[in-house]
Amino acid sequence: MSQTLGAAINACGWVATEHARAYLRNPHTRIVGVTSRTRASAERLVAELGLDCRIYADYDELLADDEVDIVSVTTPNYLHARDAIAAAQAGKHICLEKPAGIHEDELDELGEAVRTAGVRSVMSFVLRWNQQVLNIKRLVERGALGELFYCETDYWHGVGKVIRADRWIAKKAEAGSAMLTGGCHAVDMARNFMGEVATVTAHSHRNPALGFEYDTATVCSVQYESGAVGKISAILEVVGPYQFNVTVMGSEGTAQGNRVFSRVLAPEQQDYFEIPCITPNSGDVAHHPFQQEIDHLVECIQAGADCVPDIADGVRTSRVCLAADRSAANGGRPEAPRY
Repeated sequence: MSQTLGAAINACGWVATEHARAYLRNPHTRIVGVTSRTRASAERLVAELGLDCRIYADYDELLADDEVDIVSVTTPNYLHARDAIAAAQAGKHICLEKPAGIHEDELDELGEAVRTAGVRSVMSFVLRWNQQVLNIKRLVERGALGELFYCETDYWHGVGKVIRADRWIAKKAEAGSAMLTGGCHAVDMARNFMGEVATVTAHSHRNPALGFEYDTATVCSVQYESGAVGKISAILEVVGPYQFNVTVMGSEGTAQGNRVFSRVLAPEQQDYFEIPCITPNSGDVAHHPFQQEIDHLVECIQAGADCVPDIADGVRTSRVCLAADRSAANGGRPEAPRY
């Protein structure tokens, strides 16, 4: 492998622009080429960023290019597993947009393909690199909150410019569900702090006026393998600004977003103190820390280390989302993820 890694992008939609910008800024990567479902969208991305790269006729041509070391898969949800499997089989490292997949069988195939190929991968749960999230994670690791017993995460992103009925995101066969489309971010965040989910009990609601083929609000009660409990929600019918809530409670303190109360840090504390930092409360992909995500992938490729989170981790998050969907479809019957 050359010292400079060749990167290529499969599907040139909104989020692909941020992947491309991150590759351009990383000193160890160069963009070799792009492809998309229409040549026009690929040409727009190339023109917008002034890229000097190939525009492949299709994904097969991209994968056949020996100069491509990394593939960013930014296709619609129903193509994620298929395209990532093909990349792994071609020996390419992978940055895979969320979710990892929308069906149990394709998750099985994806996990096996990446393991067999031995390639490095990063699952694009980009909020793992958000400043607020990193701050809470470090507080937890240093014992500032004590032993964790509760976590609450919410993905609230209402219908608007991105989430709307005339796009693939409203179709069940292409998007999956509210949990898979956006709620997977909330599931990943809960797993980031609390570990594996043991059981999920979910209920859901649909606003038929929105024109979606699946329920647009899902709320889950979860129990973790540690014995801790929590709540996870994905609401696409919210009337209000985008919001991503994170609350973590432990035996010695609580973090509510960037507000912290800790008997370890301040035994005489009377109220929450606020940590000035970037919070995850924006649905604009330009707000998200894709640079840190891509930098992490490149560092792990160079070091021969596993990314956190990688595709294997993303598969487990999708399985929790699918368990939530099964529970909601069965009137709130508790379901265990099919790890």
